[in-house]
Amino acid sequence: MKYDLIVIGSGPGGYVAAIRASQLGKKVAVVEKAEIGGICLNWGCIPTKALLKSAQVFNYMKHAEEYGIKLGAEATPDLEAIVKRSRGVAEGMSKGVQFLFKKNKIDLISGFGKLKAGKKVEVTDAEGKATLFDADHIILATGTRARELPNLKIDGKKIIGYRHAMVLPTMPKSMVVVGSGAIGSEFAYFYNSMGVDVTLVEFMPNVLPIEDEDVSKQLERSFKKAKMKVMTSSTVENVDVSGDICKVTIKTKKGEEIVDAEIVLSAVGVATNLEGLGLEDVGVKTDKGKVLVDDFYRTNIEGIYAIGDIVHGPALAHVASHEGITCVEAIAGHHPEPVDYKNVPSCTYTNPEVASVGLTEKQALEAGYEIKVGKFPFSASGKASAAGNKDGFVKVIFDAKYGEWLGCHMIGDNVTEMIAEAVVARKLETTGREIMNAMHPHPTMSEAIMEATADAYGEVIHL
Repeated sequence: MKYDLIVIGSGPGGYVAAIRASQLGKKVAVVEKAEIGGICLNWGCIPTKALLKSAQVFNYMKHAEEYGIKLGAEATPDLEAIVKRSRGVAEGMSKGVQFLFKKNKIDLISGFGKLKAGKKVEVTDAEGKATLFDADHIILATGTRARELPNLKIDGKKIIGYRHAMVLPTMPKSMVVVGSGAIGSEFAYFYNSMGVDVTLVEFMPNVLPIEDEDVSKQLERSFKKAKMKVMTSSTVENVDVSGDICKVTIKTKKGEEIVDAEIVLSAVGVATNLEGLGLEDVGVKTDKGKVLVDDFYRTNIEGIYAIGDIVHGPALAHVASHEGITCVEAIAGHHPEPVDYKNVPSCTYTNPEVASVGLTEKQALEAGYEIKVGKFPFSASGKASAAGNKDGFVKVIFDAKYGEWLGCHMIGDNVTEMIAEAVVARKLETTGREIMNAMHPHPTMSEAIMEATADAYGEVIHL
């Protein structure tokens, strides 16, 4: 069959690109070798949030008396039921994407897609049968998988990756989590909340190392308050899995330390899925495991495009979706704006949550800006006090000369729902003065954005 567009991969980049192309009148097919919706819907963003919601509910129950509620028997987590709920949520979302494909008349082709010369895609199904499809345009959206370190080989039993961590059959008594990015920190929080003895190991000096240092330090304090062991500036040198318990050798500033754990979770990043796609056969250029593209995701080969985690940029679902829409609208002859990679929000769903956009304080200073910095702690927030969790703050960074909003960094309850204000404001080139003068409702967590901005200008009321 001949299509206007074939998309290889149905994750948040691929399926969004396919739907937008269909809306623009294109005849579209999506090639998918596994679950519809890709890693995000099935093994990433969505099911992990379901697990974390269970952890949040459990934490509320453990502290119910602080809210004036007495429970009968002591609450205990049922991991099998928690995992079942998580998988059900993921399955529901995947079915939702399948419905959207039918609604938009998008053909789903099951199998592994490979590029062939002349804008063709060869799809090999589960039985090994290969079928050739033609397209005027082909978008690669094949995403990533867990990265393995040579000294941390994933066996799925004692050393696991994030997919295993989502469906463990029984609750371990102890766990070492290697890597404190979003994935590692979220799983560390989840299992710690469930009562597991968790040790979090990070090579860099701070957890969540790409976040503003003040935020990273606050999350580390919150983790330690929850009785999690946090080891920064540390590396896992070796894991002895010969016995019933893993012996994890960790190199620290003070020397080597051996930590016992039933399970080691490797969360040291991701690797792109480029193998077997036929990139070399058709001449698509790559660099350091990423496909090279221009501002509208065109590769060096006419008619072939790439989006999402396989191109340079933040490996985030919402980034992939925006790239997919931009790519397709350019194909259709529209004139979309290139994606603004300086205004990409980042969210981590620990407790407290973390959300940020723009430059950190250190980055702003290194870029040569004269800055105004404001911070408002949730300990001074009426809504946070009423909700019972005052950990965290909002930190804002403005250019002192023009009032440009350079960065916003939050840590606290529900801040992932608040960061869009800063994203939109930055998009509209809103100044600090305008944020201060925009009325924020009381009592809300979002008041802290206005208060932090006022603090930057020396006009804060509630500090």
